[in-house]
Parts: sequence; structure tokens; C-alpha cells
Amino acid sequence: MEQGTTRDGAAPHTAERPEPHATVRVPEQARGEHTHGETPGGTAPSRAVRRHSVRGQVLDALRTALVDGELVPGRVYSAPALGARLGVSATPVREAMQQLATEGAVEVVPNRGFRVAERTPRELAELAEVRALIEVPVVLRLARTVPAAHWAALRPLAEATCAAAARGDRALYAEADRAFHRAVLALAGNEQLVALADDLHRRSQWPLVAGPAPRRADLVADAAEHTALLDALIAQDLPVVQALVHEHFAGAG
Repeated sequence: MEQGTTRDGAAPHTAERPEPHATVRVPEQARGEHTHGETPGGTAPSRAVRRHSVRGQVLDALRTALVDGELVPGRVYSAPALGARLGVSATPVREAMQQLATEGAVEVVPNRGFRVAERTPRELAELAEVRALIEVPVVLRLARTVPAAHWAALRPLAEATCAAAARGDRALYAEADRAFHRAVLALAGNEQLVALADDLHRRSQWPLVAGPAPRRADLVADAAEHTALLDALIAQDLPVVQALVHEHFAGAG
């Protein structure tokens, strides 16, 4: 994925895919790069913390917009235009987009902005295969060693995926889904494993170039697999765990 530091400006008049009106939002307290009421004698570190907070919230808003399909694959978006819609300056948007570029979600278009990556079914299948190669053996190993009480403690996270699925909220479900998988893998005690798997999981949630968005019924079915898997792990029913975990990743859940 091409990366760069070229400052992007407003997109010039062009016939190539005009920028649509995105509806991404950031919380009111994150509007602007500096907090209202900042004392004149504020130190540089405190300003840096506030700026980091804004950038992080902008990044979260853009990731949500990607999952929801509000940022359309193939479209070019300029940082100033997105910043105006988010109620922040172009700087935190540009920084967030650079982070998304490193993750492969967007690519830099010099002097124009950032183009949302166009993913194909093959790429999605490859991500699912890599995730399965990493997560399935870990879960099967944990199923043999982790006490039932530890699995039971993950029940609220599984229920959160069910609640998000029932609402049909794709962005909320994406967050809850990754939170559940992170918690399962965290029982292995390997932070690098959790970070790598979560990055792959996030990338697998971006929409395809074409094709229908996940239906509410699809989300409900995926969430139900979390609950069923957790029940089997608590019961230490290894054959059922093995069948469920392979089925779950076959659907890239």
C-alpha cells in the first residue's frame, strides 16, 4: 500500500468519482484541536494529550464510517472536506487517514486526499484464512487448559455481540465482535498475538467493492456462534468446541 506525507488539499474539479457527502461524526467534546477553556499557561504535554485524543476520536469515527459504508470504496476524500464535516481541522483527519493508510484501508492520492481501498471477495477470503491459521489453534489449545470460570467471565462480551446484532448496528457489532475475540485470545497471555489478530479482524470487517452489506440476520447468526462456542468452552466439550470454532472461521466471523 502506497504511503506518503504529501499534504492534501481540496479536491480539484475532476470527472473522477466526486466526493460524496459523508455523515461521519465525532463527539462534541472532541471538536477542534484544543479544548475550550484551556488556560493560557498550559504546557506542551497537555496540549499534545488533547490533540492525541482528538486524533483518536477522529480515527474511530472514520473507522466506523468505513464499516458502515459511508466512506465508499474507490472514492477520494480530502482531509479539509472531511474535517469540515467532522467539525475539526484538517490536521487530525490527515493524521488519522495516514494511520488508515498504514492499515491498508485507504491509499494516498497526492495533492487530492485519500482513496478508500477497493477490496475483493478474494482478499476477504485470504484474510479469513490467515485469521483461522492464527486463532483456531490458539482457541483449541486454550480449550484444554483454561478453567471454566475464566470462560464464564467472557459472557458479557458475548452478550454484547448479541445485543449489537439484534439492533442491526454494523459498526457497534464490529466493535463488540473484535472485543470478544480479543478477550478470548488474551487468555493465551501473548499481547503480540492479540494485536496481530485484532488488526486482521479489523481489516476483514471493511466492506467489499460491490455486494450487499451484512444483513441483520447475518449478524445475529454470527453472534449466536459466539454464545454457542462459549457454552462449549465452559462445558469443556472439546469435540463441540473444535466443530464450532472451525465453523465460525469458515464464515469469517
